Amino acid sequence: TLVGWHRSFCLKIERWRGTRAMPGLMMALDRGGSCKGIMFELPMENRREQLSRLLMREMSSKPSENTPRILRVNSALHEYKAMAFTCNPRGRRYAGKLPLATVAEILARAAGHWGSGAEYLFNTVNHLEQLGIHDRNLWELQKLVAAEIAAL
Repeated sequence: TLVGWHRSFCLKIERWRGTRAMPGLMMALDRGGSCKGIMFELPMENRREQLSRLLMREMSSKPSENTPRILRVNSALHEYKAMAFTCNPRGRRYAGKLPLATVAEILARAAGHWGSGAEYLFNTVNHLEQLGIHDRNLWELQKLVAAEIAAL
């Protein structure tokens, strides 16, 4: 459990799952609340190379919309320190805390060369559920997106 941060569709995107004509939203960790997730440990061999690749992937835009932070993560047995990428609220692509209905409308309509926002949400919810993580906010958002798509 990561306390003080939550999953949020808070970054505007004009590539991947959106276009300039129909910008989409990308998920990031935003301040407030908490969320459950999984941690990955980089293998000792070639750790520096793997970390470099991770930083390049997560911080590809200039200026970066993702800020790497060392955060405390709680498990049932221990407290860990882990690197996580959080949104930059001063970044030019930061959308802020949008109402769920607005997020649903955007995700239902936006699509780019990597697919649609609705597909991104569905894949995220599905993957989290496979890991035994139920994110009620994403489930609620998924219901709203489905209603938006049905109304198109």
